[in-house]
Amino acid sequence: MDDNNYSMNLIKATEDDSKTIEWLDSKDSESVIYVSFGSVSELGEEQMKEIAWGLKASNKNFLWVIKEMETGELPNKFVEEMKEMKGKVVKWCSQVQVLGRKSVGCFVTHCGWNSVLEGLSSGVPMVAMPQWTDQITNAKFVEDVWKVGVRVSSNQNGLVGREEIELCIRKVMEGEKRVEMRQNASKWMKLAKEAMTEDGSSNKNIDKFVAQVQERKI
Repeated sequence: MDDNNYSMNLIKATEDDSKTIEWLDSKDSESVIYVSFGSVSELGEEQMKEIAWGLKASNKNFLWVIKEMETGELPNKFVEEMKEMKGKVVKWCSQVQVLGRKSVGCFVTHCGWNSVLEGLSSGVPMVAMPQWTDQITNAKFVEDVWKVGVRVSSNQNGLVGREEIELCIRKVMEGEKRVEMRQNASKWMKLAKEAMTEDGSSNKNIDKFVAQVQERKI
């Protein structure tokens, strides 16, 4: 259960990735917000700015993964200013490795299925900010079924404001339900690991599927 890489990524790792992990390991336990909206989602300049100001207002350490084409949508000199404070902006990182660091206390995510599974498997509470398709359903599970996070609310124009982003981050990292969310996240992490053991349900289902394919029953 020590695997931290699927050996398949859309973007190749760089020398800066080790520096990112070193930066995370230099921070206190559960003190960092990890922000990533996947490889496909495009939020738009207005939303990017609101996220930036919400992160800054939270006054917490954060690691934000931003595609190169989106860096121009950030507030002027935001990256430079954050370097001197608490924030780190990168173009890519190994999400599995990042979520596995003890310093990460919150995952702001678009709720793509892979990201949700990785968050659950790592025991990290989430701020759900779904964009489309199954992400809305996944966010519903994060907040109301698994109870491992909160979902943001958007305004009438579909924009999530900086105040809402800050509020949701604080709910996960400081709020009354913080302990409950973290306990639930730890529970699902344990169940996920058990499912992937040799006698676990997921492992057995994969073996059963392979056997059926070999027997040409499906």
